[in-house]
Amino acid sequence: MIICSCQRISDHDIHAAIDWMRASDAATIITPGKIYHALGKAPECGGCMKLFVATMRKSDKLEVPAMLRNMRADKATKGTRHEGRQESHRISQ
Repeated sequence: MIICSCQRISDHDIHAAIDWMRASDAATIITPGKIYHALGKAPECGGCMKLFVATMRKSDKLEVPAMLRNMRADKATKGTRHEGRQESHRISQ
């Protein structure tokens, strides 16, 4: 099925690019831009992006690498002050 008619990219092309990227570097984060680059193309109008991303998500190899999972900030640190910055937007007098 054609996903991007501007660049003639099919769902098979997207899955093949994901497979190739995952085989060459297991720790890479796969993005639509990297897929376009791997295919030697560039997005033109962006009208296909929702379908493009939906097609990417159907791939079994799209998962986030294990060493990059759970890297978000701990929920316990939310709301705390960092680096001595003020919490408000007002300038101190």
